Amino acid sequence: MNKVGTLYLVATPIGNLEDVTLRALRVLGEVSLVAAEDTRTARKLLSHHGLWARVVSYNEHNMKRRTPEILRALSEGDVALVSEAGMPAISDPGYELAAAAVEAGHEVSPLPGASAVTAAVAASGLAAREFTFAGFLPRRSKGRKDLFERLGKEPGAIVFFESPHRVRAALADLAAVLGDRRIAVCRELTKLYEEIFRGTAAEALEHFGEPRGEFTVVVEGGDGVAREVPEDEVRAALRKLREGGMSARDAAAQVASETGMAKRRVYALAIEQGPAGPAKRSRRT
Repeated sequence: MNKVGTLYLVATPIGNLEDVTLRALRVLGEVSLVAAEDTRTARKLLSHHGLWARVVSYNEHNMKRRTPEILRALSEGDVALVSEAGMPAISDPGYELAAAAVEAGHEVSPLPGASAVTAAVAASGLAAREFTFAGFLPRRSKGRKDLFERLGKEPGAIVFFESPHRVRAALADLAAVLGDRRIAVCRELTKLYEEIFRGTAAEALEHFGEPRGEFTVVVEGGDGVAREVPEDEVRAALRKLREGGMSARDAAAQVASETGMAKRRVYALAIEQGPAGPAKRSRRT
């Protein structure tokens, strides 16, 4: 097969339809096919700029079926991939198509543009020389708290997306884990009702009583200094896990993750405690 086509990853507006590059418009007008996460959004953008192109859907529900079709189209010409908003393949099913195109030997070329991540970081007012993009948060509270605990120890900022239905739960977990850490909550960036709230997670919870729209949150980075945890606390945590039937190695791994203490040192403390079984019940007298 003559692999002649290029897959263009075209960044599209995150709200305002004017936030698209001249190069993106040229490519969208020249390709033989546009694969879009949301065909309605794509056609609205094309129509706004006086463009016509054949548009097909490519999303998490049909990507396994669509990928071979788009690869065949690439064998005959260029294809553009657009997300619902922003850069394709970032927290987006488009990465599957990009990977498949690379594997098939096609050129994959990014056309940069609008990004909710960089827009939120820039407008946050927080120091973010380095940051970690966490995408959409885990759906369960424990998963969110574990993520905040792990990333909150790093000096870099944390950036994540959240839906209006779960943003309050996410802010509550953020407040529980990182306390008064400064944050910026960016809602509906570049759209008519754009809003950027700066404060703490607890203050944001009070402000967003009935959240609407899409949210991008930036969290101030930590100081990079791990909290010193007394060894007696570590020993008590290990003992509780071991009495619950956990092995010394697994208990050490969990406690090291929770406290920030070196895993080797925690494992040594677990070994010092010796074998542990279920908690003993008091005898009846």
